[in-house]
Amino acid sequence: MRIVAIQYKKMTIENKGNFKQWHVVYTRSRAEKTVFADLTRKNIECFLPIQKKLRQWKDRKKWVELPLISGYCFVNISRKEYDLVLQSGNVVSYVRFEGKAAVIPDSQIEALKLMLKQNDFEVKVTTEHFEPGKIVEVIAGPMMGLQGELVEARGKNKFIIRILPLQSALTVEIPAEHLSGIPG
Repeated sequence: MRIVAIQYKKMTIENKGNFKQWHVVYTRSRAEKTVFADLTRKNIECFLPIQKKLRQWKDRKKWVELPLISGYCFVNISRKEYDLVLQSGNVVSYVRFEGKAAVIPDSQIEALKLMLKQNDFEVKVTTEHFEPGKIVEVIAGPMMGLQGELVEARGKNKFIIRILPLQSALTVEIPAEHLSGIPG
């Protein structure tokens, strides 16, 4: 298995005007869908990665939609909307890097959206922390063009993608031939 970490930009919310950037907010426990609904009602562009999973109860099985990354919701906002997001119920705070709201590049959000549209693999989330390694690029498949940090190989088809500001990792199956090392 190969492990890929998603890179992010060290930018801040201090940009002026209506320039929008993706940020991540912490939500109260199990309130991700509520935050998404509240922000959508306020006309704030947001993204909540959802994955369908089959859950087993004593008397039945049921397909449920669960957040891919518990406790987080992505928002695409301008400086003017920054405080409006924090005023929403169940939003705890922004994910911060060096004291400022971390910015997630558009390409990373698009890669997440594209990954969730695929039905031929399962995505699993872990909060395990990984050591940095070689920079690689996905050269084929649904996440083509994504560059990241190769942390570890655990077979031929498993990679872990870490979104650094979130301290969460996504495990996804991708054939090894879909990766290429980038000279550093």
